[in-house]
Amino acid sequence: MTAPADGKSPIEVLLVEDDPGDVLMTQEAFEEHKLRNRLTVVSDGAEALAYLRQEGQYADAVTPDLILLDLNLPRRDGREVLEEIKKDEELRRIPVVVLTTSQADEDILRSYQLHANAYVTKPVDFERFISVVRQIDEFFVSVVKLPPRG
Repeated sequence: MTAPADGKSPIEVLLVEDDPGDVLMTQEAFEEHKLRNRLTVVSDGAEALAYLRQEGQYADAVTPDLILLDLNLPRRDGREVLEEIKKDEELRRIPVVVLTTSQADEDILRSYQLHANAYVTKPVDFERFISVVRQIDEFFVSVVKLPPRG
């Protein structure tokens, strides 16, 4: 991938989301605002871990620079996925933004106890959702210095 003229390289984003509507909104947010980042989507926790560990069909997967993680997932819950990521010596450096509908204090607390880098509640309104995705993008591309890929 070639670096854009402004010097900011695109980043690889892994979206772990089982709700097709939220996947579509995130994809549209990336497209509508011409976000250069590459978005890969997996739909459950077990698939996320296989992708991150480059197992099976994901043997050639690119290690993401950022993970957007829903908490309520089939097969492996988002909390379990977060715990596995942060326990793994190779994966723990990847920032994880919990992007979920839950506003429960116990989910927020547990996510930070498991070393989530941020906890963002998904807005229901499409325009607000796009704004939130854009802000996450701007923060992790323009403000934060991400670690180099593995």
